[in-house]
Amino acid sequence: MCRSIKTLRPPVLPEEATEEDIRAASLQYVRKVSGFRAPAAHNREVFEQAVDEIAEATRKLLEGLEVRGSGGSRTGTKGQAPEPVPASDAA
Repeated sequence: MCRSIKTLRPPVLPEEATEEDIRAASLQYVRKVSGFRAPAAHNREVFEQAVDEIAEATRKLLEGLEVRGSGGSRTGTKGQAPEPVPASDAA
């Protein structure tokens, strides 16, 4: 695929991906798939809509990923340990 799209999850990216990182990757993807570096005026709206939708899907993906064995923890519910059950609630 595009060599300029980089991996956005830890541990490849040492910190959380920024909105700018996500937007840049989404833009590169749309450019590659459409074959246009910049859309013509009559295609600008659909081009930008595609970038927005891919950025949103990318955010959801990164938030939901559980990265195991990386030594660091990933924020979000998937990467967190389950809450302990109080002894009085355990059966």
